[in-house]
Amino acid sequence: MPLHVPPAPAPALRSVLMALGSPTAVREARTPSLRTAQGEVTPELPLPLHVLDRIAPEGVAATRLAGWRFLIRCGDRAVAAAETRLTPDGWAFSHFFEGPYIASTERALRQAESTAQPFQPRLLSVPGLYMLTLWLHGDSSSDGTTGHPAPTDLLVPLAPAPPGIAAHRAHRVAELLPLLTLRVTPATPPLLGSPA
Repeated sequence: MPLHVPPAPAPALRSVLMALGSPTAVREARTPSLRTAQGEVTPELPLPLHVLDRIAPEGVAATRLAGWRFLIRCGDRAVAAAETRLTPDGWAFSHFFEGPYIASTERALRQAESTAQPFQPRLLSVPGLYMLTLWLHGDSSSDGTTGHPAPTDLLVPLAPAPPGIAAHRAHRVAELLPLLTLRVTPATPPLLGSPA
């Protein structure tokens, strides 16, 4: 079943298009594949990027919208990505980048298209683990900017994933969040006895 990709805010898309049209923005980006791309480059597959701020004791994940990420395609492949962020003046271009998460995102999206259930794709960043997941949200009619991971939503860790977490394997939120909670929560230091 096709994924229901939410439309990005028009100002976010315009800011990426303006950056792509700016020789200075492209030249100064740390993205050799974007600078050397031959042919037309286009922003595609806008995905809302959420950040996992904390996991409440009752297992509810507190997330916030951090921006929109666009894959930058040249020909038949994505060569880079562009991120936008919300500023006091509205949506603005943030930066271009490349790396393993570009191909990993494309792969996870292709895998997700084969699911029988309709999902809305989003990205969920777990900063405490240096982890990025494709978040397949069950409410496919949402605008993509609000909501929290539901227990039945799926999280697909993108490669490279932290040790012990399989990349490109879909996990229900109810199964993966407890593991992430254990990994993100700092261990309590042992109590020391009184001095002798």
